[in-house]
Amino acid sequence: MANDLALKAGRARRVAHGLPGLVSGFGSGLLRDPWVRVLLALATLNAIWAVTGTTPAAVQALWQWSPALLRGLGMNIQISVLAMALGTLLGLVVGALSLSPSRLVRRLMRAYVLLFRNAPILVLVYFTTYVFPFDINLAGWRLPFPDWIKVVIGLGLPASANVAEIFRGAIQSIPSAQWEAAQSLAFRRTQIFRMVVLPQCVRRMLPSWMNLLASITMSTSLASLVGVHDLVDTATVASNTVARSDFTILVYFTLLALFFAYCYPIARWTRYLERRHAHH
Repeated sequence: MANDLALKAGRARRVAHGLPGLVSGFGSGLLRDPWVRVLLALATLNAIWAVTGTTPAAVQALWQWSPALLRGLGMNIQISVLAMALGTLLGLVVGALSLSPSRLVRRLMRAYVLLFRNAPILVLVYFTTYVFPFDINLAGWRLPFPDWIKVVIGLGLPASANVAEIFRGAIQSIPSAQWEAAQSLAFRRTQIFRMVVLPQCVRRMLPSWMNLLASITMSTSLASLVGVHDLVDTATVASNTVARSDFTILVYFTLLALFFAYCYPIARWTRYLERRHAHH
C-alpha cells in the first residue's frame, strides 16, 4: 500500500512538473489564432462588465458619448503628431550642431539637451501654457494663441532634446570612411549631412523615434490639466454629466482602451523595425 501511494505521488509530481510547459506551449499556439484573441478580448470585456457592475444604461450612455470621445482622441493624436514634427525639426538641428567644430556651440547644445531631457513634462506644459501670451499682436492684427498649441510646444521641447540625442548617436555610428570619402569629393559639411549622413540615419533612428512618438502620445493626457478638450477632459465631463458610478468606471476603461488601440500598433511596428535593423 505504501509503495503504491509512493508511485502515485511520484507520477503526480511528474505530471504537475510537465503541466506548465504543456499548457504554455498549447496556449502560445492558440494565441497565434486571431479568432482566439478576439474571444479572449470579449471574455475580458465581459469579466470587466461583471466585476464593475456595468448596466445597459451605462453602455447606452457610453454609446451616446462615443463621438465626443473619438473627437477628444483626435485632439490627442493631433497634438502628438505636431509635437513630434516640431521636436524632430528642432532635434535634427540641435543634434547636428552638437557635433559642431566650435566648442561653444557644442556646449550650448549640450546644455539644451540636458535641460529639456531632465525637465518634467508637466512643468514644461504648465510653463508654456501660462508664460506664453493668450494672443499675439502681429502688424496690427490680434491673433489667438490657443492652449493646445502651447501644449504642442511644451511637448515638442523634450521631444527635440530626445531626437537630438537619437540623431547624434546615429551620426556617430556612421563609419568615418564615409565622411572622408565625401570630403575628398569636395562636399561641404551641410551637403555631407543632407546627402550622405541623413539618409543613413533615418533607418537607424526610426525605432527609437517611434518609441518616442508613443511616449509623447501618452503624455498628451496632461493637456486636460490646462483646459484643452482632449480625450481625458471629455471623459471627465462625460462622467460628471452622467453621474453614475458604473458609467464612470466604464468610460475610463474605454479611455485606456482607446490609448492602447493607438499606441499598441506603434509599439508592434517599432519591434518589427528593431528586428529588421538587427538583421541588417
